[in-house]
Amino acid sequence: MTDIRHTPEAPTRTRTLAPGQRIDAHRHDDHQIIYAGSGVLAVTTDAGTWFAPGTRAIWVPAGCVHAHRAHGHLALHLLGLPAGTNPLGLDAPTVLAVGPLLRELILAYTRDPDDDSPERSRLRAVLLDQLRSSPQEPVHLPTPTDPRLATICDLLHHDPADPRTLAALAPGAGAGERTLSRLFRRELGMTFPQWRTQLRLYHALRMLADDVPVTTVAHRCGWSSASAFIDVFRRSFGYTPGTHNRRP
Repeated sequence: MTDIRHTPEAPTRTRTLAPGQRIDAHRHDDHQIIYAGSGVLAVTTDAGTWFAPGTRAIWVPAGCVHAHRAHGHLALHLLGLPAGTNPLGLDAPTVLAVGPLLRELILAYTRDPDDDSPERSRLRAVLLDQLRSSPQEPVHLPTPTDPRLATICDLLHHDPADPRTLAALAPGAGAGERTLSRLFRRELGMTFPQWRTQLRLYHALRMLADDVPVTTVAHRCGWSSASAFIDVFRRSFGYTPGTHNRRP
């Protein structure tokens, strides 16, 4: 990432982003929690892309260079925390599950950032307590550095419905299936099927945010049927894709 903007204090506020709108690469001296009340949020660093619908938030640690992109109309809630306040002890970007209570706490706390009342201080304390118990979610597309892996990943990014196995894709990357399989585990921390599922879910969220019908999304992302897609999506995000844009 080039032309990196440095904003020492991570803001606490709300803002809206239009579909496709970006916030360019920047960094803060504070930690930041980023939550999309509507739409789908993608946060990208040199290490990969983290993505979150309305049931997830993204933790960005202090000093981490990151950029945002909106998929669908994004209601963005930003919550800055001093570098010394790290309720989960996280030093890398992480997707967090957001239950109904944590969601309402984030919405309330970011609604009036200039409020310095005792009530808001108590609200912040409860919010931090909820964060400490928030489960971490593996909703992440790591970026490969090995050019052989990058060839495979770029190809599937352009066509997530490509049905070929790793063995069938291997010749085009100039490596054998076993070598590529080891590279996926070593570099990306997951197997090839796990990575491909994450990729397909990422593209599915982007399409759903643009109001693409569920059956079309399933087809374009490579699922054998709409029901298979619905099952994977529900297990991953806790709701069905048909209700994605109707969620509060």
